[in-house]
Amino acid sequence: MKKISYLDLINASPSREQVNTQASRPVSVILDNIRSLYNVGSIFRTSDAAGVEKIYLCGITGKPPRAEIHKSALGADKSVNWEYQKSAVEMVQGLKNKGYKIVVLEHTDERENYHEVKFEYPLCLVIGHEISGVSDEVIELADQAIEIPMFGIKQSLNVSVAYGIAIYEIMKPWLNK
Repeated sequence: MKKISYLDLINASPSREQVNTQASRPVSVILDNIRSLYNVGSIFRTSDAAGVEKIYLCGITGKPPRAEIHKSALGADKSVNWEYQKSAVEMVQGLKNKGYKIVVLEHTDERENYHEVKFEYPLCLVIGHEISGVSDEVIELADQAIEIPMFGIKQSLNVSVAYGIAIYEIMKPWLNK
């Protein structure tokens, strides 16, 4: 076994045009009041890697161009489609009207283990504020709530880490294609 060099990885990366011509994955994400610009950047980077259709930045969530976002996104803030809307509720309502299933990554009384859920597409995953989570108004509009099981004292993960775990589970239908 030999580690692949950074240069080899860069040379093997598809161009933006090649990525844009790939089959669409009908999965988007709403960032509902994410306060840390570094978390926003990390979510952009993971979204690029997973092939997310679009990121919707809502509420107090910072938006590019910002140095802090760019630093952790490593350029993904330029490669992932995104849009800002002040109201996450209005964004959710608009996506529901387009046929999207709204899935919140949140501890609720009707949550399901993220690993045991059968997802329906098109889908929009909603992740929320680092302390208060997804807003109650958005939860009321959601079709489904998922959570990642916790086995330690802490009952949550960093929002960008939790997003990375959940989005790859959601993207499973496209992993082997």
